[in-house]
Amino acid sequence: MKNLVIIPTYNEIENIEAIIKAVFNLPVWFDVLIVDDGSPDGTAQKVKELQHQFPSQLHLEERKGKQGLGTAYIHGFKWALAKGFQYIYEMDADFSHNPADLVKLYKACSEEGNDVAIGSRYINGVNVVNWPIGRVLMSYGAGIYVRFLTGMPIMDPTGGFICYSREVLETIPLDQIRFVGYAFQIEMKFNAYLFKFKIKEVPIIFTDRTLGQSKMSTKIFQEAVFGVVMMKIWSLFKNFKR
Repeated sequence: MKNLVIIPTYNEIENIEAIIKAVFNLPVWFDVLIVDDGSPDGTAQKVKELQHQFPSQLHLEERKGKQGLGTAYIHGFKWALAKGFQYIYEMDADFSHNPADLVKLYKACSEEGNDVAIGSRYINGVNVVNWPIGRVLMSYGAGIYVRFLTGMPIMDPTGGFICYSREVLETIPLDQIRFVGYAFQIEMKFNAYLFKFKIKEVPIIFTDRTLGQSKMSTKIFQEAVFGVVMMKIWSLFKNFKR
């Protein structure tokens, strides 16, 4: 039980079967855990059907109602730790993250000795496809803002395509993670950085979804903007020794 890809879902019926099969067709073995927040479109039911085809490799955790991206990942992290997985991955269901890049993240941790591998849109320029220029500038600008306030030398702090080693998730106090949107991604990376884990950014090409609807909202963006200030303040009063 080495690799687990956690995919949170809400109304991803158009993508879910294809993304699961794409992961299972990779040359490295990955288990997949779908954390579904009560999708009314039947996403969880489709996963249950696929479990007959992949009984040992595909897992499903169902929750009632939309509870937020961050809580879905925390739920998945705890499940993964309880089951004994060594490398735990975050990935979107909509193919904005290329499943083939999971192998790059795996090698960055398992072969190169990194504790965290980030699929980075900005480590080699700007590698984003099908986003309007306004959203690209907002995302890239957010990275500048986060680096300035936190001191993290991470080009893509809001990215959500990540591999964490087991030790990282055992060290970070998951019950104390406060945010649920893009700020969740920043908060997790900031904790890993403050605990002095070895972090590497792996270049990827991010392609905006072609099926289904984006979950991005003004509220999520505002959480990230103001949340970074709070993270920096909280960090001054915490002990990050391990």
